[in-house]
Amino acid sequence: MTEHQGKQALEGIRVLDFTQMMLGPLCTQTLADLGADVIKIERPGKGEWMRSMPMIGQLVGGDSAAFHSFNRNKRSVTVDLKSPEGRDALIEMASHCDVVVENFRSGVMDRLGLGYDDFSAANPRIIYASGSGWGAGSYLAEKGWPGQDLLVQAMSGVMFNTGRAGDPPTACGTPIADFAASQALAIGILGALLARDRHGVGQKVETNLYSATLNLMGQENFAVLNQGIELNRSEAGVASCWNDAPYGACPTADGWIAIAMCPLETLAELLGDEGLADLDPWSQRDETKQRIDAGTSKRTTAELMEIFEAADVWAAPIRNSKEALDELVALDSPRLVEMDHPKAGKIKAIANPITMSGTPVSLRFVPPQVGEHTDEVLGEMLGSEVVEKLRAAGAL
Repeated sequence: MTEHQGKQALEGIRVLDFTQMMLGPLCTQTLADLGADVIKIERPGKGEWMRSMPMIGQLVGGDSAAFHSFNRNKRSVTVDLKSPEGRDALIEMASHCDVVVENFRSGVMDRLGLGYDDFSAANPRIIYASGSGWGAGSYLAEKGWPGQDLLVQAMSGVMFNTGRAGDPPTACGTPIADFAASQALAIGILGALLARDRHGVGQKVETNLYSATLNLMGQENFAVLNQGIELNRSEAGVASCWNDAPYGACPTADGWIAIAMCPLETLAELLGDEGLADLDPWSQRDETKQRIDAGTSKRTTAELMEIFEAADVWAAPIRNSKEALDELVALDSPRLVEMDHPKAGKIKAIANPITMSGTPVSLRFVPPQVGEHTDEVLGEMLGSEVVEKLRAAGAL
């Protein structure tokens, strides 16, 4: 546990967290970072299965990098969801909680007797938040397809809109569907909490990877729906189906540079290519991009940045992850958070991006060990005698 001072925005809000993978855990970590008491319910002995899934073939302190990334500021309680005694204890805990969050496949929690109706019967003010892959009741969910980020990128159009024309469909370099859905679910929970406090009612909140990803592509999808067009990738590497040249990555003499926006007249002058200004950046976007590439490849990244900064060109050097993170470490940047882990020692992670002047985000707990807080949490809510009975019944 790490010391912190002052009130937090969600202090006093208690969350029962049945989540796994990224969608759910990142959502609940967002709430935990804002001060909510997030109680992560895990399998006895093994915990969330994502703990044991090596990222890049390695574990850190016995758990995966993914688990460490999305589970700080939580307390871990182990309960067997298939145990009748465990199920009854979890429902009883609803009277002490404000929010339940789960992201199992649609229908799993209902079959376990842990659905919205079950928790709502015990606490009508409960907020029950569900995240799924395809959306409850959709034909994709009913087909039993796994709700997984790459599959959603494939079905939504993201992969066909990424990369160069002629290349295979290209996935984004990070799970954007998971991220979009996690933040949508967190926003829905916050809205439901506000509605409950104003109107006195609990409710169910739902989102899914597919809908959140379609929403993430809102501007592109609007054009397809309303302008009668198809989105086509650029052969020359304009970075978006939505944008014209010069938008994209350009080679330099020693690396790469990204150019977001700049009038072609300005680039023509800076790169010494007068004919560049005569091209149409949309209808001739590939030819335009190729001419720009020819110009940028003659100078180093540093030389171009000096020229572009002076001319107010929207540009940046293209760095790999290690370069970006080495800079943060060297600057002792608040964009990173350092934690003392009982098994891995000092570990660093990306800090919560939210800042609040009156109720600041803080680190209270490192990612928990499996069941680390079982006796503590259940003792607070149900009493020590109930904990002993549950343990005797094999429910913990």
